[in-house]
Amino acid sequence: MPAREDVDDDTLEILARERGRALFGYAYLLTGDRGAAEDLVQDALVRTFTRLRAGTDVVHAEAYVRAAILRLHLDSLRRRGRWTAVRHLLHVPGDEAVRDPAASVATGSAVHDALATLAPQERVAVVLRHVEDLTVPDVAAQMGLAVGTVKRYLSTGSAKLAQRLGTLPDDGEHVVVHAREAR
Repeated sequence: MPAREDVDDDTLEILARERGRALFGYAYLLTGDRGAAEDLVQDALVRTFTRLRAGTDVVHAEAYVRAAILRLHLDSLRRRGRWTAVRHLLHVPGDEAVRDPAASVATGSAVHDALATLAPQERVAVVLRHVEDLTVPDVAAQMGLAVGTVKRYLSTGSAKLAQRLGTLPDDGEHVVVHAREAR
């Protein structure tokens, strides 16, 4: 019988090789930043595989990693919000931070640019609803919010995206993009 570490290593290797790009894409849509998305996936993999039971298959491991990505991202948003609320208490005059020049570089992606205009909670709700194809109640459960709050985030976020990207033409030809395999 293989040791637990061998089983976990095999699952991790297969997951990283076959679904790594999809996990990165999911994290990138949530964060909008390549470096943050890479860190988020790495942290989620570490968190998941330090607690994973032996014998877990790749499909279930991916679900755990996706859930960890979402939780880690939401936790960082909450921490950032708390820090923003008290940061001014530690301000030293003349100690302003230098602006990051990377923010001014064009990304070339209309969707990325449009997602960047959304508030963090709106962005998470839109990604979960339209990329992960979750129902509104499922999005609410994932985010730990009331259904009405998620509906408001989706409505506001969708309106902002439609304003930036335009609405889909009703020509009967819609392209369906599958973010991941069905479970």
